[in-house]
Amino acid sequence: MKKLAVVLSLLLAVVSVSFSQDRYSQFVKKFDYDAKTPLDIQETNVETRDGVKIYTISYASLKGGRVPAYLVVPEMKGKHAAILFGHWAMNGSPFANKTEFLDEAVVLAKSGVVSLLPDAVIARPGFVRDEDFFSESVPAAFFQQILDLRRGIDLLAARKDVDANRIGYVGHSYNSNAGGVLTGVERRVKAFVLMASGLADEADMFSDEPVFVEIRKKYGEERVRRLVTKYAYLDPAHYVGRAAPAVVFLQHGKNDGHLSRRADYYFSLVSEPKEMKIYDAGHALNAGARLDRYEFLRKHLKLKSIDLKNFDKVREIK
Repeated sequence: MKKLAVVLSLLLAVVSVSFSQDRYSQFVKKFDYDAKTPLDIQETNVETRDGVKIYTISYASLKGGRVPAYLVVPEMKGKHAAILFGHWAMNGSPFANKTEFLDEAVVLAKSGVVSLLPDAVIARPGFVRDEDFFSESVPAAFFQQILDLRRGIDLLAARKDVDANRIGYVGHSYNSNAGGVLTGVERRVKAFVLMASGLADEADMFSDEPVFVEIRKKYGEERVRRLVTKYAYLDPAHYVGRAAPAVVFLQHGKNDGHLSRRADYYFSLVSEPKEMKIYDAGHALNAGARLDRYEFLRKHLKLKSIDLKNFDKVREIK
């Protein structure tokens, strides 16, 4: 009987892996697009800061409209590493847009980095946040965001001053979750930094965390389950286990509610190679996280070393 139980257990494990692979294969196709579609890049302004060029641009979204962005370019010539930055979406924060990482991108330009900092769909002019938990606009915006980020990588990879083999991604909160999906979808990114991420929508929603218990009580467990099932293809948990060979660095604050408590679980979902560090901080993280981010990117994108005092000029977000 014991031997039979072991065999059955192994068979179930094989079936589970196969089912998971089937779901991933189906889900990843949803993010396919015609890469030959023109980006239609438009420049509206340029300024120079510490010898670094900051271009205000926009490019076409595959779902209509345009993606406002900053493009930060170092003064030095040659082929550079590139980083796509995805900002958080904290209500009320002056940094809940493409400005969040601008100071950081200017410093990184000294290390030989071209950076693209797009506004998320939900941060663009005219977007109206729908507070309805079951609103179709919320997952639609998140799906569009992932495609817009992929087009941002198209933009960077096509530049003559970018080494397409040294592209990184840095995402915070909302765009960290989007980055979680990108890990299993976008193979051109070599290194991911995911800050304050919730990387498991379904597992979180049906956990014992008070915030999710209240949601299930309010709306009914079956109704919530139908919603989660409908948009399962947007759950980062289906992708982060397939990030390899890209390396993933998770950054969490120890004072960040359920994200702090579930950080180890999220980390367990991510494929090797991976790293994680917990900071004495909340959802915004802190200067220590910024310095660790730089060292991680310097190592994996082969950046030039710079004077770390440059980071003293970076404004703290709140």
